[in-house]
Amino acid sequence: QVQLVESGGGLVQPGGSLRLSCAASGNIVIFNAMGWYRQAPGKEREFVARITRAGTTNYADSGKGRFTISRDNAKNTAYLQMESLKPEDTAVYYCNGVLPTNSYWGQGTQVTVSL
Repeated sequence: QVQLVESGGGLVQPGGSLRLSCAASGNIVIFNAMGWYRQAPGKEREFVARITRAGTTNYADSGKGRFTISRDNAKNTAYLQMESLKPEDTAVYYCNGVLPTNSYWGQGTQVTVSL
């Protein structure tokens, strides 16, 4: 059994920064890819960023230039550094870990961008 636990969410003012973390526990595996998704109230879950085991990254247009995804394979942890946050970034952020035969999700962490 593999579990993903997100942390680092919170309330931040527009223009501020947050760093989200996603730690894997249980049957330790190295995910082929790890990613971040988000879901705002009344909206569908959407892709934010993704990083492969080799370090290749891709981002949704909404986060390009502001968000940076990284991972530490030794710690089985992924990170999402978010800069210049906007109110429209407000959402629950979910971590995703992908293996050839399965995909795992964390429970989510709330990010609120507001004055």
